[in-house]
Order: sequence, then structure tokens, then C-alpha cells
Amino acid sequence: MEILENNDGHGSSATRFRALLLVIALFAAVNSYGEVCTTQSQMKPADRDVIASAAKILSSKVQTNDIAGLRTQSVPEIAKDYASMTSLVAATSTKIAAAPLAVDQIYLLDATNLKTLADGTNQDSQFFCSLNNSIAEATFFIPALPPGRYAYAQVLAPSATSPWRLAYLLRQDASGNWAMAGFYPRSLTAASHDGLWYWTQARDQIKNKHLWTGYLLYQEAQSLLQPVGFVGSTHLEQLHKEASASAPPALSEGISPEAPLVVKGQTGAEFRFTNLTTDDSIGGDKLYVVVHLAPDPEPEPATTPGTPPAKATPKPAPATAPLSPKDRNASAMVALLAAYPELKSTFGGVWVFADNPGKNPFVTEQPMAEIR
Repeated sequence: MEILENNDGHGSSATRFRALLLVIALFAAVNSYGEVCTTQSQMKPADRDVIASAAKILSSKVQTNDIAGLRTQSVPEIAKDYASMTSLVAATSTKIAAAPLAVDQIYLLDATNLKTLADGTNQDSQFFCSLNNSIAEATFFIPALPPGRYAYAQVLAPSATSPWRLAYLLRQDASGNWAMAGFYPRSLTAASHDGLWYWTQARDQIKNKHLWTGYLLYQEAQSLLQPVGFVGSTHLEQLHKEASASAPPALSEGISPEAPLVVKGQTGAEFRFTNLTTDDSIGGDKLYVVVHLAPDPEPEPATTPGTPPAKATPKPAPATAPLSPKDRNASAMVALLAAYPELKSTFGGVWVFADNPGKNPFVTEQPMAEIR
């Protein structure tokens, strides 16, 4: 059994993987905290059956949008405030209605010997699960996990439009029942293709020296193949190594608000992109490129306090009027594609999220054929 597959997010995958690899390096020889992973094939039948049954029952309740039923089968930390879970279940329910349900993978994660820290906070936990007595392994790195007996379960829900994976973190209560401690639904395809297809396409793009396209396709492959941010595997580690080794030099250290990708437009204006990823919400058979655009920096003052005024100089040319938010987003799209024209042939269009601290971003979308 293998986990080939970190929503849900923009720009943080490299950081999560670096953290996971560091954990593996430190704890592969000895699991100092005593956490124990038991794979499905090693599990006692009674444990396997009851965990599988709990995951199947939860999935049936998700399918019917049974919020009340799910809440009673959730751990107290989640049940006390169910607003976000209610929205997540409602959105998932419409995607998997009437789809058959099949439990795919189960892992028993025993953290009963985990100790709380002196200040009362919970330790991070790490589980290493050898697969079929081979060098391949699945890994779980769960921050701030309370001591207890946990299970990770995946349920597949193939549907007419797109197959889905429902991943759960379960915790056993004092009565021996398994309650939901985390719910992580995810479509297994994007623009009608699965993660392995994107992995293969990314490799082909890199061979053709299309580093930017390859970078985005590797990201999509990872998003589809990794079920949850705290789950890793030998295959995912290989995927990350390939993506890191082939990333464009400008992105080798990642992209963030502190280290934006700066692209110059036709008029010399600079656009600072703080995130670069993909999205398939438009539908169709092509992904869209998604960028987050930082606000323009504040202009520097002409003089500093206490500095005597300079001698009279010729008046500068009138400043160009600032672009409207819509035109600024459109100009950012043009600049992005002018800098990296290879993106035009693989992707269906571009989304721009113009971020503005304290406000909702100004969002626009355009198909590739209309960006000019």
C-alpha cells in the first residue's frame, strides 16, 4: 500500500516539504517520542474494521450533508465551533452526491506515549510507516498533537464529473469510538487530469526547457497527489526533488511578499507578484495561471526633513495618472506573459488577485486569447 499523494495553499509547499525532510533526517533512526505507525496490512482485523467503518459512516454523512450527525461524531475541539466545518461539508456534499464510497487507505497512529511540554502545550508528532517491508514509506508530521490514539483514513468517492478523496484524521475516545479530528476533502483531478498526468507533463516541459510551465505543473501534481499537508511519502519526496531541481532560477528560493517576482511592464512599471500557482475553477481542459499582485510601493519623498530645498530645476513631465484596478490587473497579465511567453500555449488564461492590506483583493480573470 502506498500514499502517492500538501488546499490548499499558495506559496507554502516548498516550506512544508523542507520541514518534512528535516524531520525525517532528525528522526529516521530513532523515534524519540515513541509514536508508532501501523499500516493497514499490519493492523489487527478488529482495529482495521472499526476504523474503516467509522470513515465510511462519516463519508455517508458528508454525502447527505448531515451536519448534526457529523458534529456528534467529531472531537470536542471541532464540535464546539462548527461554522467552518459546516461550509466545508456543504461544498463537498454537492460534489460527491450519490457517488459510491470505498475506503482506500488506513493507518493507525499511536501517540499515547506523547508527553505534553512543561508549559502545557502539545508536542509536534512524527510517524514513519514502512510500506510492504520496503524502503518506501509514508510519513505523518502533525503539529501540536495531543496524546492519544489516532487513525488516518482515506475514502474514495468517484463521481460522474470528478473523483474525490475524503481524508480524515480520527481520534479514539475513552469508550473506544473513533471521532473526526480533521476532514480534508480534495478532488483527484484538475481540468480532467490527475496528479500523475501533471507529473509526466511537468517532466516533458522541463525537457523542452519550459521551466516556468514545468514549475506550475509540478505544483499542480503535488497539490493533487498529496492528500493533506501533514502527509508525506517516498514518492512525494521524489516529486519535490524534481520540482526543486528544475525550478526557474528566479524561483529557486521561492516567492513570497518578502521576496516577490518583479516583472516590468511595457511602460516600465514594475509588477510585484507574491504568489504563482494554478486553478481549474473556470472548467474546461486547461488550468489557469493564478498570481497575487502586491500593491505598488509608496513613492519616496522628494526631500527628507531638515534638508534645505534644492535649487530651482526645470519642471518634470507630468506624472502618469495611476491605472484603474482593472487596467492595472490587465497590464500585469500582459507583463507576465511578455516575460514568460511559454505559458500561453499550456494554460487557458490568467487570474490576478491584486492584494491590498486590510481589504479584499481586486480580482480579475481573462482567457489567454483576450490578454494583449
